[in-house]
Amino acid sequence: MITFQSLLPQSFFVLMMILKSSALDKYVAAVYEHSVILPETTQKPVSSEDALKLMNKNMDILEEVIKRAAAQGAHIIVTPEDGIYGFFFTRETLYPYLEDIPDPQEVNWIPCNDSQRFGPAPVQERLSCLARENAIYVVANIGDKKPCNPTDPKCPNDGHYQYNTNVVFDSDGKLVARYHKFNLFMSEAQFDFPKEPEVVTFNTSFGKFGVFTCFDILFHDPAVTLVSELKVDTILFPTAWMNVLPHLTAIEFHSAWAMGMQVNLLSSNTHKTGMNMTGSGIYAPDGSQAYHYDAESENGQLLVAELHSHPSISPTYLHSVNWSLYATAIKPFPENNNFKGIIFFDEFTFSKLNSQAGNLTVCQKDLCCHLSYRMTEQQEDEVYALGAFDGLHVVEGEYYLQICTLLKCRTTDLQTCGEPVTIAHTRFGYFSLSGTFSTNYVFPEVLLSGVHLAPGEFQVLSDGQLISQNGTTKPILTVTLFGRWYESDPPRPEKGPAQLGAGVVDDSLMGRIVSAALKEAVVNLILKSSLILCLHCMATDKVVSVLTVKEELHKHYPSD
Repeated sequence: MITFQSLLPQSFFVLMMILKSSALDKYVAAVYEHSVILPETTQKPVSSEDALKLMNKNMDILEEVIKRAAAQGAHIIVTPEDGIYGFFFTRETLYPYLEDIPDPQEVNWIPCNDSQRFGPAPVQERLSCLARENAIYVVANIGDKKPCNPTDPKCPNDGHYQYNTNVVFDSDGKLVARYHKFNLFMSEAQFDFPKEPEVVTFNTSFGKFGVFTCFDILFHDPAVTLVSELKVDTILFPTAWMNVLPHLTAIEFHSAWAMGMQVNLLSSNTHKTGMNMTGSGIYAPDGSQAYHYDAESENGQLLVAELHSHPSISPTYLHSVNWSLYATAIKPFPENNNFKGIIFFDEFTFSKLNSQAGNLTVCQKDLCCHLSYRMTEQQEDEVYALGAFDGLHVVEGEYYLQICTLLKCRTTDLQTCGEPVTIAHTRFGYFSLSGTFSTNYVFPEVLLSGVHLAPGEFQVLSDGQLISQNGTTKPILTVTLFGRWYESDPPRPEKGPAQLGAGVVDDSLMGRIVSAALKEAVVNLILKSSLILCLHCMATDKVVSVLTVKEELHKHYPSD
């Protein structure tokens, strides 16, 4: 007679074999760059019904994209920050768009089956059903609301917290992750941030995942903690990223972060060319597997690519880099006549590349940057410079940077070195860039003419060199080692944008950041929203004077 107990060992063995065989060495990832439909600007909150109509318009688009991604075999799809309801909200006008999102660590919930369990949740219900019906993990960014006790000293005056929130639904439609954005960009006065950074992970048959949002990527927590301590394989990264040349375009910095942290990164950006928002990608530790950058049209774009589920055991994984090893071991190269230049309000020390080939060193404080190079097609009307910055950046946030950069100046005038530029014609047959970094968190960037990445065209060596032995397929805009010295960051402010209020920027600062292409948007933002949102609008070439801005202010708002 066969007993139940006698079958247990055999059943357990069969179960383990099934689980083992279902674990995937590779998986298919998708990200969607969405041209979000924005709500009409209003000073009064709309009804919850009107808010849902707007969100359903965006979800109608996302539904078709999710179906396409699933049809191409995608296991997971990431959609952008603000991709369902847009932006330009006050705290009050955002409220009708919010839902109560429970903690999936405390509840087992499939909204598609039981949407009213935690109150009205039509957005979560629809996202859950999309995931379930298409058998795909869905990552989306929505708003969470949580009541708070008046005895809580941080409880807002309206009696509730509002969070910029990422949610993840698995292929059964179950809510498996909820993340509240910790590092709010200074325009996000409509949101609160959690008391402590949330470190959110979940496991799948195709790896361990972590989640954070947009501005979080520039700070240690939760971004670095997820990778260095919790050992996630892939980061899910909804973002509404405004491109800032020469070092902080979305595709450039996000691919570099994935390479520097040696982790997969699924980056989904909002698409609004009028705000310099474009640039999404599927990035692996060895470079981009797919990316999209389109500053011309207003079309969305779906990207699909295959990734290693566990990049740390893939053949191309670079186990460790000592970013200062090479630079501290060699004798510094000669320094030319140095000059100062500004990049995103930080004063760099520059040295001009005076010959077609050579070796050059430039230093600032404790950071010395070394460059060896050879040009193959040098244009007489183009100038390149080697730059170094070692200091605290204090504009839209406070974070300590150490940067070594080879870049094309906008014109032959050295005063334009560091200004935004998108086209180059000079080609390099070889380069090696290194620096005496005090941090081991360094992100290697190579950006080519036309704002293109260079996957497979450069290497990072274990001694900290960023090197290209055979040159790149397109002329170079910048080659950069972007270092973040987290230990030198100042203490985090206890108050968020909502408590601090809109920032104040003086005329000299405004004169450098306002672009002609964004003039009208800036005029509206200065008086009707938060000025700080404009601080990421440096990606265009032309700037206007403060006087021009003031004239525009009087033209649009004569009574103000």
